[in-house]
Amino acid sequence: MASKKLLELMNKGIARELQVSIQYMWQHVLVTGIRSVAVESIFKEIAITEMKHAEEIAERLAYLGGNPTIKPDPIFVGSDLEEMLRLDEKAEEEAIIVYKQTIKVASDEGDITTRRLFEKILAEEEEHIDTFSKLLVGMVPRTDPGI
Repeated sequence: MASKKLLELMNKGIARELQVSIQYMWQHVLVTGIRSVAVESIFKEIAITEMKHAEEIAERLAYLGGNPTIKPDPIFVGSDLEEMLRLDEKAEEEAIIVYKQTIKVASDEGDITTRRLFEKILAEEEEHIDTFSKLLVGMVPRTDPGI
């Protein structure tokens, strides 16, 4: 049986995946400007991938006897394309930290299946952050470093 810590980390993963799936889908809908044409489909595609991650984690969590959360982490859409991409990059960075912790705990507990699931998801999150980082190249840096 999985530890309480592992189940909590998995639920944190679900909350994050729900957050970004909504966040990216709304960005897909709301992004405007000449550059929006190039990114709106990327937002939508990644949003769908993130929802699939939430489903995969929830299925595994339920199998392990946990109760999957239905509450997303706070959603931050942003007001323009650059802010959206910076928020998304930050969300992916935070997810990567959580997933590395989850992989370590699953590995320490001998839960190979959960470890492999999170290794797969981690690889996809790294692709997402790479995409967002590449889309930010060439944009004029913001003066507000708080984002």
